[in-house]
Amino acid sequence: MHSIRLAAACLLALSLPAWGAGMVEARVVVAPGVVLRMIEAGPKDTSAPIVFIPGWSTGADIWRGQMKRLATRRRVISFDPRSQGASTVTTRGNTPEQRAADLHTLLMKGHVDRPVLVAWSQAVQDVAAYALRYGTKDISGIVLVDAPVASGANAIAEQPKRSADQFRLFGIYQSDQEVYLRGMFGAIISKPQPPGVVDRAVATGMKTPPSIGVAMLVSDMFGPDRRGALAKLACPVLFIAAARSQELDLQKAQAEEVDNAQFVRIDDAAHAVFVDQPDRFALVLRAFLKGLGGPA
Repeated sequence: MHSIRLAAACLLALSLPAWGAGMVEARVVVAPGVVLRMIEAGPKDTSAPIVFIPGWSTGADIWRGQMKRLATRRRVISFDPRSQGASTVTTRGNTPEQRAADLHTLLMKGHVDRPVLVAWSQAVQDVAAYALRYGTKDISGIVLVDAPVASGANAIAEQPKRSADQFRLFGIYQSDQEVYLRGMFGAIISKPQPPGVVDRAVATGMKTPPSIGVAMLVSDMFGPDRRGALAKLACPVLFIAAARSQELDLQKAQAEEVDNAQFVRIDDAAHAVFVDQPDRFALVLRAFLKGLGGPA
């Protein structure tokens, strides 16, 4: 059984009634002193398992709706990145480059073979760092959701006003983290949600200390120029952009740079496009998966 193989890499595994039947939670050691919370469900013997990677200050729970939609036919996995959600909070390695190494270790220990990586927001930088370090020969497909690959420190000169606005937001986040997070989720989720959804997202975000959260954002946006990863994406790639994205044109331009890439814009959606338009997002994702072969 897969759960027995995974036990060697995990400290704990238990069912999650709140997620629905078949959802299992585990703890996976990815580095000395760093343990990630991982969620998985679905049949273990399907090709191209789907790994949903959360964005900044979020965790696996943000992908709950999409995982439930796909778990009947495919193995689906998500996790809380280091210093986010229920994973280890650490002052070290809160960068896309280290999170890429964490992801690589999690895939190896979890026996996740030839996955489809679905990366949202900050996680787009993580997957770019993954491609630069490991390549994509062992990846079945990549889905980049509503964020371009960052140009690093070059962005300060290329977009000075946008960069200055971002640094001003850092101050608000550090002075009142909860107010900032509620405002953020109110902006990136534009559709009414069931009671508790936003509160849970804010509670997850509060688990990341503000000093670490700022360090993450600086490394994500103003660290290395990761655009070289676009040339290393040798597997099928899908760019999904929200129509309201301020970086819509840049995402489309980057999609045009990638061989074997598709670009889809989802209307009437903010940054958390898979929360605002879950059915449309799932339809687009299923079509991409069908093109890869195996169950759609």
